[in-house]
Amino acid sequence: MSVQNLNSYDPFADEGDPLGDNKDVGSQQNYIHIRIQQRNGRKTLTTLQGLPKEYDPKKLLKAFKKEFACNGTLVDDEELGQVIQLQGDQRLKISTFLTEEGIPKATIKLHGF
Repeated sequence: MSVQNLNSYDPFADEGDPLGDNKDVGSQQNYIHIRIQQRNGRKTLTTLQGLPKEYDPKKLLKAFKKEFACNGTLVDDEELGQVIQLQGDQRLKISTFLTEEGIPKATIKLHGF
C-alpha cells in the first residue's frame, strides 16, 4: 500500500529559474524613490534615494534645505547607498525641483500615504 500525498514532489523542479539571467526584473534600479515616513505624532520625514551618480548629494541637500526652508541630513546606508532625509512632507516639492533640474518625470517614483 502506497500513500502518494506523502511523497515529496516539486512541480517546478523541471522549470528551472523562471527569470533566467535577467537580474533587473523587480529591481529598484534606475529610479529615484521619494518616500515619506511617520515619526511621532504629526511629524514626518521625507527620504530620497537612488540619485544618479552625476548629482552631488551634499549640494542637493543644501539646495533642498534652502529652497524648502526645512532641515535635513545625509545618511549612508549599506544597501541603499546615500539617502537624503528632510523634515516634513516634501515629496511634491522634491519631485518638481528634480524635474526642473532635468531629471525625467518617468524616473521619479513617489511613495507614501
